[in-house]
Amino acid sequence: MNLRMMWQKSQREKMICRMLLLLILTLCVCAATFVVNVTQSSYQAEENHNITLEWTFTTKPDVSWRFLFILCSLITDLRVFTLYHVHEGVEVPESQDGQFAGRVQSDKDVLREGRIRLHVSRLRTNDSGLYVCDVKTDYGFNSEKCQLNVTAVENQPEQQRNPERKSPSQQGNILHYVELVLIAALLLFGVFFALNVCRTFLVS
Repeated sequence: MNLRMMWQKSQREKMICRMLLLLILTLCVCAATFVVNVTQSSYQAEENHNITLEWTFTTKPDVSWRFLFILCSLITDLRVFTLYHVHEGVEVPESQDGQFAGRVQSDKDVLREGRIRLHVSRLRTNDSGLYVCDVKTDYGFNSEKCQLNVTAVENQPEQQRNPERKSPSQQGNILHYVELVLIAALLLFGVFFALNVCRTFLVS
């Protein structure tokens, strides 16, 4: 390999490194500027009552909602239940778990204002747990959580009615794991995208 070829290879490698660095910095900036908030971090309610869960997220004017993805879930020790799902700006009611069928209504009018408002009716004690809402747009990704505790009408503690249910601290560990997986998946997607761009550039 002559000096000219070695120099060209070195320049290509430097360009790839610069593009990867730019991508990582872009992801960091997006994570910092795109914010998801929950209006209340903890809720208390009795079974058979109704409740409204609400999140807000950063919006930009004149943005296409084709790039809006929302997934609100209930995390318990047994599994993750889908509460509300929006794919490419369109609600996907068939993604909703049977536990919430017919009991969750969303305010579509406030969604474009960056507000996710979910009305959950006829609460059950097994609705207790951590509720996480993940929001992804073409300008950022983030998530936020809140805790809901539904007590029995006879005021018997939920832990006694469901002794197999894990404590809030254990549920918090599960949530932390899920958040780490989501962040890692997002970073991997960004790296693969950058590598594909670089490969295309080098081939051309």
